Amino acid sequence: MLLLRRCRCLTQLGPSSFHRHQATPAVASCVVRLWSSFDDQRSDQRIHGPSWRHALVGLLAGTGAVLAYGLHHQKAEQADAIKARTIKKPPTLPIFSQEEVTKHRSLEDGVWVTYKGGVYDITKFVTMHPGGDKILLAAGGALEPFWALYAVHNQEHVLEILSEYKVGELRAEDLKKQQAVKSSDPYSSDPERHPVLRINNLKPFNAEPPPEILSDSYVTPSAFFFKRNHLPVPKVDPATYELHVEGLPGGGLKLSLEDLKTRFPKHSITATLQCAGNRRSEMNKVKQVKGLNWGIAAISNARWSGARLRDVLLAAGYSPDMAQWACHVQFEGLDKDVTGTTYGASIPLNKAVSEEGDVLLAYEMNGEPLPADHGFPVRVVVPGTVGARNVKWVGRIVVSKEESSSHWQQNDYKGFSPGTDWDTVDFKSAPAIQELPIQSAITTPADGAEVERSDEEVTVKGYAWSGGGREVVRVDVSVDGGKTWQVAQLRSSEKGQAPEPSPPPGRAWAWKLWEVTAPLPADAQELDIVCKAVDSSYNMQPDTVAPIWNLRGVLSNAWHRVKVKIREDEGEDE
Repeated sequence: MLLLRRCRCLTQLGPSSFHRHQATPAVASCVVRLWSSFDDQRSDQRIHGPSWRHALVGLLAGTGAVLAYGLHHQKAEQADAIKARTIKKPPTLPIFSQEEVTKHRSLEDGVWVTYKGGVYDITKFVTMHPGGDKILLAAGGALEPFWALYAVHNQEHVLEILSEYKVGELRAEDLKKQQAVKSSDPYSSDPERHPVLRINNLKPFNAEPPPEILSDSYVTPSAFFFKRNHLPVPKVDPATYELHVEGLPGGGLKLSLEDLKTRFPKHSITATLQCAGNRRSEMNKVKQVKGLNWGIAAISNARWSGARLRDVLLAAGYSPDMAQWACHVQFEGLDKDVTGTTYGASIPLNKAVSEEGDVLLAYEMNGEPLPADHGFPVRVVVPGTVGARNVKWVGRIVVSKEESSSHWQQNDYKGFSPGTDWDTVDFKSAPAIQELPIQSAITTPADGAEVERSDEEVTVKGYAWSGGGREVVRVDVSVDGGKTWQVAQLRSSEKGQAPEPSPPPGRAWAWKLWEVTAPLPADAQELDIVCKAVDSSYNMQPDTVAPIWNLRGVLSNAWHRVKVKIREDEGEDE
């Protein structure tokens, strides 16, 4: 009856009133035809009588259904159209010439950039840019060449941020000029890498090996050694390579690769390098941080050979009295961005010139010339110090009163309170990371692995290392989340070889591999395996990540944990 009452209401509508509802053309046509038919039949109502009225009710009921469907369909089409306009056809924006864009190259005049034909006013974003004011290098021009170099920008969330600052479109003829200038890929000459590496970023290349590989060999094969590049790998001709040493009396020193090999004694050390962001992924689980999502394998151990930095500085004119004014030794790599800015870092002078510091200008890795990814032909190896200071492809060394002014020394690789965010961070308020804290991790079994109940025990392996030459003296392992502990067996050589003698105090540059076999708890269905290390200064790892969380995700060294299922044997309960 409700439907019929609604249908009676429809009889009050004519074609003109129907059109006011803006139905779709198909529905409108159908209803107009029905109304016309109704007008024709009304003139014959005396002939058809009641049967005509019944037919009319049915007709109008059907018309109501068609109309209802049509209106619904129309609303859906309108919603789709609105959505399409929102996504595909944003409000018309003004057209700017490249000349107009170029006028906006400073904070005073505004900072404008172009990207794929769009014009963006990023003035307000400059102070929030994680890369500091380097973004100003793109002011007044195209972002594409810079993003080809810093490929980390090619992510959806970065594009979303950029879209908020769009103010117009670039004039068509200027866009064509941009497209005509084909910028070559600066990474096209990068070396090939082993496919087993787990890539965290392709350009620049950053990757780590599967964790289980790390504990298979005390010295990490060069192909599996983690790769951490900030810029494209430079192609350096060893025959024309020159190292410039500056900042000392006598006008400096210029050395070829052959000079380094023949004029200075060859010195070798086994040293572990670790990225400041190793285990960053665990901080991301607490709260998102900015940086590559490293697992536990941004750390490796190698045998390095080369000239001592101390010997080279002495040959360049260094003397102990210079320590009265000089405090730092700066390094510049030969890897460059599109502006010619090189990667750079610095270390304290006392580390550089100390006989016990063992800082090398290395030209060999594991008995072979340095691979391209690891600094060929010469790199700095600063044992006990964060990887970021171990500058690869080193081309310039400066003894200075000041730290390196490099972005990576001043505005990156620093630790902050968990309460510091990107709105409040002041990079000048924190010292640059040098020595790293005590570290350990479980390489096998992997998180989520399974063991058979019938195995009755589980073997756990991993690595442990501490910065500053502090030797790892103990690793504690628990399979029940820290309720009970066992001491792992430490190893400082390859399997089957006699253990290396303990290094002199303060010169333990290499990691310890460790292993422990523990019985499976009888009533457990899952193992909560935990490890923690202790160094010669009795520094220990914190038990959780949250108190050491920081916005850059560096210095992540909490107890490492993995969960392992115990699989019951088939037929055990039969």
